[in-house]
Amino acid sequence: MNQISRRVPLVDGVAKVTGALRFTADLHVEGLLHCALVFSPHPHARVACVDAASALAVEGVHAVFWHENTPARYYNSSIWFAGQEALADERMFPLVVRHIGDRVAAVVADTEEIARQAARLVAVEYVDLPAIFDPEAALVHAGPVMRDDGIPAFMNPVADESFTHGDLDAGFAAADLVVETHVTTPRSHHCAIEPHACIAKPEPDGRILILSPCQSVFAVQAVVVQALGVPPDQIRVVKTPIGGSFGGKAEPILDPLCAFFALVLGRPVMIRYDRHETFTATRTRSSVVGRMRIALSSDGRILARDTETLVDIGAYCTGGNYLPSSMLQRLVRLYDIPAERYTGRAVYTNTAPAGAFRGYGSPQIHTIAEITLDISARRLGVDPVAMRLRNLVEPNAIEPWQGLNVGNARGRECLIRGADAFGWQARRQIDAGRGRWRRGAGVASATHINGCYPGFHEETTATLRLLPDGRAELVCALHDLGCGADTTLAQIAGETLGLRACDIAIVPADTDSCPYDLGTRASRMTYICGEAIRLAGVALSEVIRAEAVLELNTEVDELRLEAGAVRRPDGSGLALSELAARLTVRGLELPTATEIYRAQANPGSYAAHFAEVEVDRLTGRVRVTDYLAAHDVGRAINPMLVEGQIHGGIQIGIGYALYEDVAIDPVTGRMRGDSFSRYTLANASEMPPMRVLLIEEGEPTGPFGAKAVGEIATIPVAAAVVNAVNDALGTELTDLPLVPERILAAVS
Repeated sequence: MNQISRRVPLVDGVAKVTGALRFTADLHVEGLLHCALVFSPHPHARVACVDAASALAVEGVHAVFWHENTPARYYNSSIWFAGQEALADERMFPLVVRHIGDRVAAVVADTEEIARQAARLVAVEYVDLPAIFDPEAALVHAGPVMRDDGIPAFMNPVADESFTHGDLDAGFAAADLVVETHVTTPRSHHCAIEPHACIAKPEPDGRILILSPCQSVFAVQAVVVQALGVPPDQIRVVKTPIGGSFGGKAEPILDPLCAFFALVLGRPVMIRYDRHETFTATRTRSSVVGRMRIALSSDGRILARDTETLVDIGAYCTGGNYLPSSMLQRLVRLYDIPAERYTGRAVYTNTAPAGAFRGYGSPQIHTIAEITLDISARRLGVDPVAMRLRNLVEPNAIEPWQGLNVGNARGRECLIRGADAFGWQARRQIDAGRGRWRRGAGVASATHINGCYPGFHEETTATLRLLPDGRAELVCALHDLGCGADTTLAQIAGETLGLRACDIAIVPADTDSCPYDLGTRASRMTYICGEAIRLAGVALSEVIRAEAVLELNTEVDELRLEAGAVRRPDGSGLALSELAARLTVRGLELPTATEIYRAQANPGSYAAHFAEVEVDRLTGRVRVTDYLAAHDVGRAINPMLVEGQIHGGIQIGIGYALYEDVAIDPVTGRMRGDSFSRYTLANASEMPPMRVLLIEEGEPTGPFGAKAVGEIATIPVAAAVVNAVNDALGTELTDLPLVPERILAAVS
């Protein structure tokens, strides 16, 4: 192998560290106007009047927009493709605001400073309406989600998913122990380094070009078309470099506004949120209330499980209606349980909208399930690792909901090898302590998907062509979110063509030049896009070798691509750049290959995480002192980037367990954690030593045996940490995050 399983540096790493790479807000666009928004200070109110006179009087202001002079079209910001059925309940500027931070008006001016100054002069009169902040209370506000005239009614539930498998009553009747838990998970924020930004500008042909740090250029196009009511060919979207997303930029929040303003004014327009606006006016992870009842035999076998989830999706649907079913999909893939019942509901509240966040439902449902399983193990007197081993699915098991094969599932190997490397048995025998400081160890398992099969057009197209200088160009609507996906995919292409990753020139995702692709979501980049690229690379390799036969006077089967050249068996050959030159002289087009890959499977990625904690019973502070993550990755294309993904996932998960919560005030609906000064993250000083153990048993349907790691990296973390805290204190804490107040209440 030339490129696979190699620690190749980021292909854009030098450009990033030297500042040569320009993010959206850094771009110089001639004639650029700037926009500042006016946000609602009320959680639920009718906008009675907007007076823009004072703002329009400010020198340098070009326009003020609000609901009276913008499209009154409803749209859904989470759609992935044109024509997708989704609950359309958003407007650019609604007549009724539904959360603090909802959009009321926008000022477009020569500079951002002028726009923000003028925005403060926009006078708005509101009529307050009753607000709901609690998802349980929201259930009372019941009714159809749409009125007969197609207008959203904002009634609950927005989504309702149920599933039954096996004989639940028999399972509970045969149980030696039945455990019931109530687990709550918080709203957390993505905290990407780059705040939200967007640029839209008119093009000479009358179209609008959108420059967006997005997760799917085609999703941006679809949402803008739905919001503006224009033909798709009037909107072109090009992805710009992105400074982190974690799902926060999966939905085009600013793009419809930016495109409309540019269309009306005939000038380029940029909207750039500051950090406070990014907190309060974009998306969060949805909070979930979970109830689980589990039936167990005396040896730790799970006989039946009954799960209820209540998902708070906030003020607008976005993709929240998919969350109950997404959590079900992940839940039933981990353990082999003969009887299962699941009920999931999603509800509106008058709080900031929820949206995609790394794992999309998996962190919530696995946290609920893994905390419940640990409590059950303790009550039953069974080792938590042994209990999980007794119930984990085997490779090629068929999950009961969609009937899909889970693939080469190696969750068992993750647990066994992870427990051994962590010294699980020895740590469990150490006494937690008797004084102020208590120590404990916890474990959690998890699984996640690899793409969207069997639904949502799960296919992609990759084109590779030989360039005159001997490199190769890759066109495949790729969306690197800053984590190195371009590097991994370039390695896959390079492996098939005998090139280095840095020899693959990746064309930025562009709705004009790239075939349709779902984008970066659902842990599909390596598994889906990677396989399309591998197939295209194999096809291009065959074309190149066929073209080289005449030049090298050798049978095609005897030629190989290696180190940027076509080589004979004896090592002699022709550089690809020289081959390209000779083909050009002969008037031939340079070799090109295109492959369409349609997924036929959706295997699971598996993991087992182990945490050791130290708890201060006096202050309630928790410190994670050691951490090990064992991951079933099939094959690590780039072990360095895989480990980096897992390290980052651990940081997010520790924050989810111990610190992070935007903390919606239950009386006012105001977000307390609305800036980095008020929102606590796991910083470097809170991070433990981290070890990563990669289980590489190969996934037959993945490129070179690889499967996803990006999202599953964070999924088991919170449960492992909470389980360690409960082990240290002998408690059964189930409400996250475990802030000091909750710890102190439990030990007092």
